[in-house]
Amino acid sequence: MRRLELHTARLVLGPVGWQDMEDMARLKAHAGAFGRMLGGVRSRMEAEREMAQDVAFWGARGFGIFTIREKGVFLGMTGVHDRPDGRGLALRIALFPTASGRGVAREAAGRALAFVLENGADRVIGIAREDNLPSRIVLGSIGMAHVETFMRNATRMFLYERRRHPHVLPLPGRGDRA
Repeated sequence: MRRLELHTARLVLGPVGWQDMEDMARLKAHAGAFGRMLGGVRSRMEAEREMAQDVAFWGARGFGIFTIREKGVFLGMTGVHDRPDGRGLALRIALFPTASGRGVAREAAGRALAFVLENGADRVIGIAREDNLPSRIVLGSIGMAHVETFMRNATRMFLYERRRHPHVLPLPGRGDRA
């Protein structure tokens, strides 16, 4: 059976699996890549536990976390998981700092989000700190809309969402009139 791969103009996204354990452990232990993620940097044991969860998630849902590679080089990860706070299916993006600033996050996250919505998810959220402008720009650039603001540990958080079937609202002045 052929392994699922998603392609963009320059990137290859593949479902995360045990073959990616070393790359994922390095990414999750890197403060510049994972320090601002929910839960922060991870130990090797935590990364292994999350790998088991990610592999099981793929098996149950048919989508999940993807690795991001450019010309065979591991740059980071993106994809979705169930948030531990119960807010729903959430997009995650984490890159090594050397991959930042080149549009990789937008390109990879946009492709992963499209795949997830095309394959059964009705709603995907993304959460970013108010002061994390790069993440907020990425979320907006891939079609996610800011729909809620909440506080977490005295930090203002912005919740974005994208739905598979967004409500279509009439244009101003074009409502149904008798």
